[in-house]
Amino acid sequence: MTNANFEIEADRQLEIMAAGCVDFIGRDGLRDRLVEALGQNRPLRFKLGMDPSSPDLHLGHTVVLNKLRQVQQLGHTPIFLVGDFTARIGDPSGKNKTRPALDAEDVARNAATYTEQVGRILDIERAEVRFNSEWMEAMSSTDLVRLCSHYTVARLLEREDFSTRYKEGVPIAVHEFLYPFVQAYDSVALSADVEIGGTDQTFNLLMGREIQRDYGQPPQAVMTHPLLAGSDGVKMSKSLGNGIGITEPPEEMFGRAMRISDTQMLEYFDLLDDGRWPELRKLRPAFDSGGGDPMAFKLGLAGAIVRRFHGEQAEIEAANHFRSVIQRKQAPEDLDEVTCPAGEDGDLGLLELLDRLGLVPSRSEARRLIGQKAVQVDEDIVVDPKIRLIPGTYLLRVGKRRFARVRITSAG
Repeated sequence: MTNANFEIEADRQLEIMAAGCVDFIGRDGLRDRLVEALGQNRPLRFKLGMDPSSPDLHLGHTVVLNKLRQVQQLGHTPIFLVGDFTARIGDPSGKNKTRPALDAEDVARNAATYTEQVGRILDIERAEVRFNSEWMEAMSSTDLVRLCSHYTVARLLEREDFSTRYKEGVPIAVHEFLYPFVQAYDSVALSADVEIGGTDQTFNLLMGREIQRDYGQPPQAVMTHPLLAGSDGVKMSKSLGNGIGITEPPEEMFGRAMRISDTQMLEYFDLLDDGRWPELRKLRPAFDSGGGDPMAFKLGLAGAIVRRFHGEQAEIEAANHFRSVIQRKQAPEDLDEVTCPAGEDGDLGLLELLDRLGLVPSRSEARRLIGQKAVQVDEDIVVDPKIRLIPGTYLLRVGKRRFARVRITSAG
């Protein structure tokens, strides 16, 4: 191939890379680097880092993971960086207060699940999976001081969350300033050509460009992507309970997807489709012209999300479960019967029973749900949390999705 051919191919790839980006900083410089790499038959290195602050990845994470998969399909090297060191600092991005740092055991336990989950999106055999503790734990105090000398406090306070907290008198712990330094140095350690992240990471990604220059490396290009909102309209987060985990059971995943608003479902499709849902793509334009069937689209979207991570059979079963359990308010057909002995008084308190069956996290939560009329016994709404059940068979329902068929047996 001639240099002209390499330039044409570079432009084609850059268009694919740019699709869906909010910002593509350093694109022109990346083009030159890409043309050179194509001429040398050498892949570029694309970095995406995530902190194992929880054991589960959610759909919000897949927005940037999809981009990493795209560049992998173009023949480049995706680097999935597990921030096991930065997780112990705590990323302050978007936070209005100091985020508690995790201890090493929590981080290790969460990180252990990431490779398998990422493998559901990337070809993990052709990707690099790295942990930033590899180089950060080996860094001497002298090296750390040298790293921090490349930036001023004034520059750090340009970051929106730091600036806001400083102006409002909200404390900023010194260790929080270390986070962007470590994330930036990760790009040095990995010789990243490009770093991908959400828009909340823009400051950190740009800082990586500057630190690379300070360490004699060409600055990485930066590709930022929109943040997927949770069911409450806030950035998706498992800690907030508004996310859809990619390893959740199909029925739970389907049900959570059906709870998002009609406006959100279009955002979910636009951010998650990645060209894999042609049947929904045909329906999407109708909404832009003021038409469309929201319920049909949302059912299709929920099914497509389940199919992506669990397969077609799971999609069918999850849709059937939603129709029978949620829409028709029927109990699942495959509900097993659980046996519980009555107490010494010959009966069993409902609060104790709900707690024992794992239908509620605590008895106080059971009381709260009863107050909200969210608990049923044999389709009768429970209003008295002190109710006691005599021996017999009962169908219990908590909320819309939690069921149990229980047989209470006589004591002794």
